[in-house]
Amino acid sequence: MLKSIEHNGVQLALVIKSNYSKEGIEFFTGDDISLQMGYMTHKTGNIVKAHVHNNIERTITGTPEVLIIKKGKMRLDLYTQEREYVESTILEQGDIVLLSHGGHGLKCLDNAEMIEVKQGPYLGEKDKVRYKGISDNEVIIND
Repeated sequence: MLKSIEHNGVQLALVIKSNYSKEGIEFFTGDDISLQMGYMTHKTGNIVKAHVHNNIERTITGTPEVLIIKKGKMRLDLYTQEREYVESTILEQGDIVLLSHGGHGLKCLDNAEMIEVKQGPYLGEKDKVRYKGISDNEVIIND
């Protein structure tokens, strides 16, 4: 399953559930974000020709992230850029999410392990604004 979570025409997140499958090559992202993500299937014997990517200077605005859930279960809370809560969705082992716009928070529902991919270098506290999540009584994990 592929789930796009949008608010006022802006994609906040794209969730690729662990059971997603499709033949061929499909890129999910457009030119409006600096991190591209696609899904590919290759049959036995297919060849991806060896290549190197050219050094091209790009202007990066924002910090889109990809989270890969290796183990466990988490609730992902999504917000607009103005910190308005939009919705929550559950992420489980094998799920992948692209966080393209707006804000987000996570709550661990079961011991979790994940991999995070984003533009670097990470600038520490200069890189983000922290705020309270959907419930002041919950521990919100800010990534």
